[in-house]
Amino acid sequence: MHKDSKRREALLYHAKPTPGKIQVVPTKKHATQRDLALAYSPGVAEPCLEIEKDVNNVYKYTAKGNLVAVISNGTAVLGLGDIGPEASKPVMEGKGLLFKIFADIDVFDIEVGTKDIEEFIATVKNISPTFGGINLEDIKAPESFEIERRLVEELNIPVMHDDQHGTAIISSAALLNAVELAGKKMEDITMVISGAGSAAIACANLYVSFGVKPENVVMFNSKGALRKDDPKISDMQRAYATDKHFDDLAHAMNGADVFVGLSTGDIVTPDMLLSMADNPIVFAMANPNPEINYDIAIATRKDIIMATGRSDHPNQVNNVLGFPFIFRGALDVRATKINEEMKKAAVVALANLAKASVPEQVNIAYGETKLTFGRDYIIPKPFDPRLIAEVPPAVAKAAMESGVALAPITDWEKYKDDLLERMGSDNKMIRLLTNRARTSPKRIIFAEADQIDVLKAAQIVHEEGIGFPILLGNNEIIKELKDEIGFDAEVPIFDPKTKESEVKRLEYAKHFWESRKRKGITLLDAEKWMRERNYFGLMMVNTGEADAFLTGHARSYPSSIKPVMQLIDKMPGVSKIATTNMMMTARGPIFLSDTAINPNPTADELAKIALMTAKAVRMFGMEPVIAMVSYSNFGSSQNEGPNKVRQAVDYLHENFPDLVVDGEIQTDFALNPDMLKSKFPFSKLVDKKVNTLIFPNLDAANITYKLLKELNKSESIGPIILGLDKPVHVFQLGASVEEMVNMAAVAVVDAQEKGKKKQ
Repeated sequence: MHKDSKRREALLYHAKPTPGKIQVVPTKKHATQRDLALAYSPGVAEPCLEIEKDVNNVYKYTAKGNLVAVISNGTAVLGLGDIGPEASKPVMEGKGLLFKIFADIDVFDIEVGTKDIEEFIATVKNISPTFGGINLEDIKAPESFEIERRLVEELNIPVMHDDQHGTAIISSAALLNAVELAGKKMEDITMVISGAGSAAIACANLYVSFGVKPENVVMFNSKGALRKDDPKISDMQRAYATDKHFDDLAHAMNGADVFVGLSTGDIVTPDMLLSMADNPIVFAMANPNPEINYDIAIATRKDIIMATGRSDHPNQVNNVLGFPFIFRGALDVRATKINEEMKKAAVVALANLAKASVPEQVNIAYGETKLTFGRDYIIPKPFDPRLIAEVPPAVAKAAMESGVALAPITDWEKYKDDLLERMGSDNKMIRLLTNRARTSPKRIIFAEADQIDVLKAAQIVHEEGIGFPILLGNNEIIKELKDEIGFDAEVPIFDPKTKESEVKRLEYAKHFWESRKRKGITLLDAEKWMRERNYFGLMMVNTGEADAFLTGHARSYPSSIKPVMQLIDKMPGVSKIATTNMMMTARGPIFLSDTAINPNPTADELAKIALMTAKAVRMFGMEPVIAMVSYSNFGSSQNEGPNKVRQAVDYLHENFPDLVVDGEIQTDFALNPDMLKSKFPFSKLVDKKVNTLIFPNLDAANITYKLLKELNKSESIGPIILGLDKPVHVFQLGASVEEMVNMAAVAVVDAQEKGKKKQ
């Protein structure tokens, strides 16, 4: 992609449709005059007076307890350096977004316009009554050390500089497990650290707290190993200074057990790796290029245990494994600080989680048969849904045991349930889906590539590594549009109507005619149809020249699905295809079927739609819990519609007793577990979270998914076609770029699954 195009995309993302990435959303009713009178004057006076009586009531009556300030002065922003407070704001908003999506913590980002330590500290202290916690961010060393130390001492709320401690916490968890796998002990290992900034010091300090001996650590800055006789190093660096002589990094690494890189890329050579001890542990965490390329490292040493900061290699040291969950636990017990005991508890929780059995959802997301504790899996994956239920409780317990918790937790099982419910536990489905597609990308046909939005979707699919686009449409238009949007990758382009495509067109026509000549299709018909891109592209999939097919952005659904029905076979045992839409709701993903194809399915067809949808739900790593919905509850109406739903449920109960499905049931009862348990305690859905709704007809399903999409702004993935033998899917007319990218990921995952079944 052109640099200018990538720049334009980044700027557009931050500017549209609303500038920035976070906003304030009311949490109370505000529709009536009565609501407003309670929210503000005169009703607001009552909680004010209660807080005046006891300042701790601020946690009871305001949002303080779930509000963190992300604070910076912009002096050490990412790889950009000292760019100033205003320029740092997009990064701070981004950190706020991560707090919210990973741990449901609200954030105000605060950019402070001073480099003076005392002024900065005074500012944070003066605004601290607003917040339940303070996350310091992108403040340059050595000032960051003093700022954090003072604020931790002088405030009674959690304060942490994530740049210092985030990498330390995650890499410590990795180190504990790596040392165990290497058959060594923390107190015996020798370590070389490249980098001597705030992150390196914090890492070394935490490693030492787990048993590493300071005298066994050699730390390098850009000038060489830190030496005790160097008056220019800081007091914190002096703890890792040596009086030994090292010519260079290579000299120090000779015989070392561990190398920790927090510096710059490509400074470690294969020879340096070869000189290390048996089972060397290498954490090359420079971004975007590690201190040594991952592929080179594992090719050089078969016994290496390696981690990087990159998501495309095993063992990613990613701060998002730490800070959201550490603050979550600290806030939930109203900790007065984040102390060493809490950080170490997070380390141990992360290390132990890597040893536990991995949920199938995580295996699927990362394209693994089974992730197991070992050299390629020493720390949990960022998409692991268990993080929210494991790390915060460990941090909270440590806060209580170390005496800094003002609101201790007594019911830990309830707390874990609350944490999972807070996050919906499955709310990362789109990221999981995209990540899974990247593990084995496929060739995807975009049949309307001369539409600019379709081409943009294909560009994103290519650049994100989701798949390999094949573009169909007018060759000249596609090339012009590619130039316009900066899509400069060489990808296949076919125009079925041109002379250049004639050989393939005639070949496909003959192939199609041979398969349909006894069903009323003439060779002339077939040749005519192959000039149409949908027919041409579908034949590319049939002949194995492409893996998946997408169309429908510029045409009505019925006209787009017609050639699919003519050219693509159904899966064995399937009599009728159907569709499902995966809706990303506040309570997690919900599958709705049938949203696009069958106007008024019979009871038998409803049962088959439910079974096909159940397979699709499992494809996404979830176990289906299916409500067959109607306007009736368990026989309350004997009309035709509820009767056929009831018959479908009876069939499923008799023939598929292990499938969790029930009905007919009204949608509110299906989705409200308390109502369901109270009125219908006999239902198979009681105490289960419904994630699939099967509707009695197309009207109900299509209207529901579009209402959710527009009124609740629920993201929709679909319609996903069920029952076809090939990965073919049809967009809704006018689908957005984002929707098409998501559908491309679905098509790739579909191709991966169908490929497994044919092996």
